[in-house]
This record gives sequence, C-alpha cells and structure tokens, in this order.
Amino acid sequence: MEELRKYAEEKVNLARSTLRSLMSLTTDIKNHTLLRAAELLQERKDYIKEENQKDIEYAKSQGLSPALIDRLLLNDKRIEGMVKVLRDVASLPDPVGEITRMWTRPNGLQVGKMRVPLGVIFIVYEARPNVTIEAASLCMKSSNAVILRGGKEAINSNRALVEILRQACRETGFPEEAVQFIDRPEREIVWEILGMEGKVDVAIPRGGESLIRAVAEKAKVPVIKHYKGVCNIYVDEEADLTKAYHIVYNAKVQRPSVCNAVENLIIHKSLLNTFWVKMADILGKAGVELRCDPESLEVIKSRPELSHVKAVPATEEDYYEEFLDLILAVKTVESLEEAIEFIEKYGSKHSDAIITENYTKAMKFIKEVDSAAVYVNASTRFTDGNEFGLGAEMGISTDKIHARGPMALEELTIEKFIVFGNGQLRDNVGVPPEWMQ
Repeated sequence: MEELRKYAEEKVNLARSTLRSLMSLTTDIKNHTLLRAAELLQERKDYIKEENQKDIEYAKSQGLSPALIDRLLLNDKRIEGMVKVLRDVASLPDPVGEITRMWTRPNGLQVGKMRVPLGVIFIVYEARPNVTIEAASLCMKSSNAVILRGGKEAINSNRALVEILRQACRETGFPEEAVQFIDRPEREIVWEILGMEGKVDVAIPRGGESLIRAVAEKAKVPVIKHYKGVCNIYVDEEADLTKAYHIVYNAKVQRPSVCNAVENLIIHKSLLNTFWVKMADILGKAGVELRCDPESLEVIKSRPELSHVKAVPATEEDYYEEFLDLILAVKTVESLEEAIEFIEKYGSKHSDAIITENYTKAMKFIKEVDSAAVYVNASTRFTDGNEFGLGAEMGISTDKIHARGPMALEELTIEKFIVFGNGQLRDNVGVPPEWMQ
C-alpha cells in the first residue's frame, strides 16, 4: 500500500510542478503541440493499432461483451477521428487569460474577471481510448495539468497514445510532465489520488454510473459528475408530426447506447390515434421494445397493423431507467404542465426536448425544464462537445456547480478577480502622517 501511495504522490507532484510554466505558455506553443501530436498519430497509426490489438485480445480472453470490445477498438477511422479532435481543439480560441468583464468603481479602482486554468485535473474513465486524446487535448489547450487513468482493458492503447502526446510536448516546448498517465491497474491508486486535497484541483469521472458514484463517494477533492442520461422528448399537440417522427427515431435508434439517446417518450393524449400509431409502427420496424402506459399500450394492442410492435406494460422503475438499448418507455399526458412535471420527477437533468410549433409553449418548456441541455424541435443526440462546436469534451456534466452540459475549454477554466489601482486605500486609512516623518 505504501508503494502505491508513493506512486500516486509522484504522479500528482509531477503534474503540479508544471502549473506555473503552463500559465506562461503562448497559444502558439499549445496549438503547435496539438498539431504535432496529430501528425504523430498519423505517422504511428500502425503502432497504435498493434498496441490496441493487445487490449482487444485481452478483452476477448476475459469474455467482455462485443459492445465493450467495439468501444475498445482503434481502427483507421477512429484514429483519424482523434486526429480531427486534436486539430479542432487547436483551432479553437484560447480561453486562458481572457478578461471577461471590467468595470470602474467610484474610487477609480478597475475591477475585472480573468479566465485561468483549474489546475491539476484527474480524469478517470473506462473502455474508450479516444477519451485519452479528447481529455488531454482539452487540458493542454486550457493550460491544465492532467492525470489520466483509463480502464485496465485499454492500458496498452492508452499508454501508446500518451507516449505520442508526450513526444509532441518534448518536440515543441510544452511541459511534458503536464500529461501524466496511471499505467498500473490497482484501484487503490485512484483512491489515493482522490484523497489529495490541495494537490488535485478537480476529479472528472467519465463512464458508467457505478464508476461515477464510486469516485464521488471516495473523493475528498471536488468532483464534476455526469450521472445517467434519462433523456425525455415531449411531443406536443401542436407539433409538426413529420418533424416528430424523424426526431424521435433519431434520438432512439441512431445510437441507443449513449447517454444522450432518448429513454422516455411523452405524448399528448390528443395524438394517440394519429402520431402514436405511425410512431409505434416506425419504432417497431426498427426493433425498439416499447414499455407503455395503459393508454398508449391500448392503441397498439387494438390495431392489427401494429402486431409487429413489441410492447409491454411500463413499470414505475422503467421511467427512471437509462436503458442504453433499443428500449423506450412511453407516457401519455394531457398538458404541457404534466409533461414538465413528469420530466422533473423521472428525468436525470441531462437532455430533454419538446416538439411543438407553439412559440409560447416552447419558451415555457425551455425556462421550466431544469436540465443541462433543453431542446426545441431537435434530437437530444446533439448534446456533445463536438456537435456544439466545442471541439471535444471532457464529459457531460449534470451538476449545477461550476459546469453543466458538455465540458470543453471554457469549462476547464474558472474566473478570478483582477483589480487595478493607483494607490487607493479602504476608507482612505493610510499610515499616520507623523509616522512618515
């Protein structure tokens, strides 16, 4: 245990030692480093795939699911995706040092706010090696030091990617020790780092709900959390039904295993015999299992043309569930107010949408639904750093303190006050004149 504690302390101390030098880096050096890393990824893609294959073989030997193995895989397309992330982040404005506000007080003091890095960021994640590039690139561009701890199933892939990032740092004058990698599998190392108040500024877990809850429970340092994504779509009685068919299909079927996929479909009662008949037919053809309230289930059971639709009665627990699969819970409501109340009770404050052509209802939904991302007439699948034009993301925060939604460059900084004066004194109390003689 003492050995693991020393290992953890060494990693944290090395990361922390770079903070002052990171603050003095120019944007050009940061961008040059990211672009050089992109070149190295392309040059060494065969090496990356070789190391990744070791992880794939290990995953298969452990009997991991095909879905998990797919998330582990790094092929040419996914490597090019990481290259694009590095280039996109390099092209974004640098938030560090930005003065966001400035005002003058009656006494002449100029008071303002400036964006500065958070400091040492510890990110704990699972399975997907591309997170290594996304997290590191955002931290590097925002002048934060990062400690990366991926899952043991991806350790060879992650090690190779970190080697490339650190090579780019050495070649361009970026502090190499600002990118630290936990290359040992023991979980005790994670718990040690999470206990280092004053040395680690924030922890960001990215993965399943069990991982996030474990990190939050063990941590003595601040944690920015992304709990489950129970996303809702409400189809209003004044919806454009063509839009609704496509939006619901996209939000559920395009990629059901992600946190911004819809899990609850809320339908205005007046649409049961129009929109719902067609929507159930479409979802049934896509292989979606429907877990329905009595009203929506009755429509399916009473229509022979919907015999291909797999539909079962919904339980109370279904409406709280993040299925991450081709399963959708369905609820009928009589008003917008009832839909908002349903979302407040069962949603996870991640991403929720209304489909309506009524501007007043749309604005009421936006104002009253308390989620990280609220949509009007669009799929919840857009809650993503890249889709929002942020280049990449550290994760999607469902917290209310510091950051909500996709966490990108700006969210990895915090504002501090800066004050310019010309000798002003509080209450004009200075050194007594006789003391100055």
